[in-house]
Amino acid sequence: MSLLTVLLQAASVAVGYIGAGIGAGLAAIGAGIGIGRIGADALNSIARQPEVSGDIRTNMILASALIEGVALFAIVVCLLIAIK
Repeated sequence: MSLLTVLLQAASVAVGYIGAGIGAGLAAIGAGIGIGRIGADALNSIARQPEVSGDIRTNMILASALIEGVALFAIVVCLLIAIK
């Protein structure tokens, strides 16, 4: 096995780790942006119609939980790709 072959294999593994790290980071950033938008829009909605604040809060928590679940799934997939 030549030195060039070994270096190319090591580089491909390193690129895989970098890609998995970037993917996990993008998933976390996307979840943060999404939850921030949900919170801002929910507060705006509650300010406009305070009488439905309970319903808005419930829907906000449900949507935030779903976004967190998808983000966690994406991060786990990226980490599994990095391990493989």
